[in-house]
Amino acid sequence: MTAVSDASEQLTSTRATPAEKRATAVGIVLVLLAAFTFWAFGLDVDSGFESQFNLSLPGARYENLSWVVDSRAVGFIVALVLAFLGGFILRRSHLKWTNLSLSVGLALFVFSFLTWAAADGAFSFVGMLTSTVVLSVPVTLGALTGLMCERVAVINIAIEGQLLTSAFVGTIVGSAAGIWVGLFAAMLTGALLGAVLAVLAIKYRMDQIIAGVVINIFALGLTSFLARRVLAQSQELNSPGRFGSVKIPFLGDIPVIGPMFFDHNMFVYITFILVIALHFGLFYTRWGLRSRSVGEHPKAADTVGINVYRTRYRNVILGGVIAGFGGGFLTLAQVSRFEENLTAGIGFIGLAALIFGRWRPLGVLAAGLVFGFARALQQKLGILGTPIPSEFLSMTPYIVTIIVVAGVVGRARPPAADGQPYIKD
Repeated sequence: MTAVSDASEQLTSTRATPAEKRATAVGIVLVLLAAFTFWAFGLDVDSGFESQFNLSLPGARYENLSWVVDSRAVGFIVALVLAFLGGFILRRSHLKWTNLSLSVGLALFVFSFLTWAAADGAFSFVGMLTSTVVLSVPVTLGALTGLMCERVAVINIAIEGQLLTSAFVGTIVGSAAGIWVGLFAAMLTGALLGAVLAVLAIKYRMDQIIAGVVINIFALGLTSFLARRVLAQSQELNSPGRFGSVKIPFLGDIPVIGPMFFDHNMFVYITFILVIALHFGLFYTRWGLRSRSVGEHPKAADTVGINVYRTRYRNVILGGVIAGFGGGFLTLAQVSRFEENLTAGIGFIGLAALIFGRWRPLGVLAAGLVFGFARALQQKLGILGTPIPSEFLSMTPYIVTIIVVAGVVGRARPPAADGQPYIKD
């Protein structure tokens, strides 16, 4: 009996843990990326080609700032580093470095790819970084909407519909009464849809996934129908104007960082302020403590006197206001008009950013910047005229979504009561 027990314990001890299995998979991926980089971005690049990365925008105070690198040498160096990282992770002796090694490896691979794309040419690196920040705004706002809801255990799949409907209403009202009124209308629309979700999920205890899907389908159908019947016939209702950029003195003139963070419209600044405010509110205020307790253990929260229903209603509706603000950004700051299915999956990418950010505001911002970079990369590669088919370029943000959620995040724990209706005794 003892021999059998010892054999069982030995078998259990030699079996790889999930962390070890993931480290093995990450190490293999990095080694494969190293081999591909060595071949495609090293051997396949002509000797003597240089890639120029422009670090300033035309008309900036510090013009003609650039960084020139040897295209082929970068491919070889990055391949060597990727191989080292892959071997380091395959040893499985430093499991805590798995995520960091994968993130650094992917960043180096992207840099090598950009060097290959700009071989024997020039590339506006600061322009892409600036676009990254702008394109991260709707994703970050969508993720913050989900954060507000899921922190009180309400799953919000309807972010896509909230963004789309708010963008539509903001366009019409903004065209008729001015962009500030349009922005207010967009935020009110998001709040109303948030209230609908809250009633369905909290009062009637409807399955939250189904409720969100219903709102998304309703929003897409309604906005598409009205866009064809109303906006196609009355083009004056599809010209709301646009919020202009506000350059912060001195800070906006700093090379690279200035255009990236300090020369944008108000939506970008408010998004960063909102992230900081939510981080402080969730972790350092009574409201945040109550919200987190309702999301983790609503019965215990109810026992100590917290109104679970009111807390959930409040957060879901406030999340809708944030979604409405994001919808207003799409049509009142980014494209200045409404088109059918304008969001094109931004709400769902926002949910991925929420998971990537591990339900934390600062993590959500980092995730939004990653997805914004993927969309900016798609646009810049199209301008560079790379031999990659345009269909594959259009897939870039969604491929990054899959890689990030399945590879970089690993196991992420949502609030314990997420998606569970609460019935008061």
